[in-house]
Amino acid sequence: MDVHKDDETLISDLVERWAAAIRAGDLAGLLADHADDIVMFDVPPPQDGVRGIDAYRDTWPPFFRWLDSSALFEIVRLEVTAGTDVAFAHALLRCGMPQHLSRHPDQRLRVTLGLRKEDGRWVVAHEHHSFPLAEAADTAAVEEEIRELHERWFDRTAAKDLDGLMAHIADDVVSYEHETPLQYVGLAQVRQVCQRGLDAGSGEVTWRVPDLTVAAREDLAVAWGLNQVRVEAPDGQVDEFWSRGTRVFRRTGDGWSMVHQHLSFPFDPHTGAARLDLQP
Repeated sequence: MDVHKDDETLISDLVERWAAAIRAGDLAGLLADHADDIVMFDVPPPQDGVRGIDAYRDTWPPFFRWLDSSALFEIVRLEVTAGTDVAFAHALLRCGMPQHLSRHPDQRLRVTLGLRKEDGRWVVAHEHHSFPLAEAADTAAVEEEIRELHERWFDRTAAKDLDGLMAHIADDVVSYEHETPLQYVGLAQVRQVCQRGLDAGSGEVTWRVPDLTVAAREDLAVAWGLNQVRVEAPDGQVDEFWSRGTRVFRRTGDGWSMVHQHLSFPFDPHTGAARLDLQP
């Protein structure tokens, strides 16, 4: 009997469980076969890697939020080589939004896992994730990705799906909202203001940007336009107002995330009051 072949089967099953736990948002299952001193070289920073199981654990919730927005994470090819106490596996995965992968069907996430045997069981001691350097980005395709992101936001607003709204907002976002204070810093604060917006009406709350303009280059994008917000009041009356909005995005291995938002109403220079009655 080839013991190493048996170990290669065990490790293949381990990697498949890891990928399945990621798709399911199962943090405990994802961590189950990892060493306490794991070192991960990920697509996003830090440059010197993520070190230790606690730091490794903290990297996954933002990725889960991204996967919840219909992103794919599928093993295409997996190969394992096992020795007596040390092994490695390398895999190619389809990782991205379906629209992006349909335009770039050959794009793959590359993953290498280093494993060692502890007390008779295999554990992952090292992970290395990377995408190959792409050729010059297709500007039109990048801009379309930002437009698709906005369409998902419009849809999730109408559905009053707060988690869906948060899926493409960075943990370190800074948002200049219509209301005080001067700025909202971090995902938790922005989540609160979005929750208040969804709760503003007893009926439907909708948001769209009919004249959305996008400028994007590789890993940075800016979008701006006039926001149209409609809120159904408890008495059935629909209130509508327009404001100005600018949003800045960065792209990492987890996809596009909004890192800054600036919203404002014009004001009447004679009274100092915000003008909520203006329309384009």
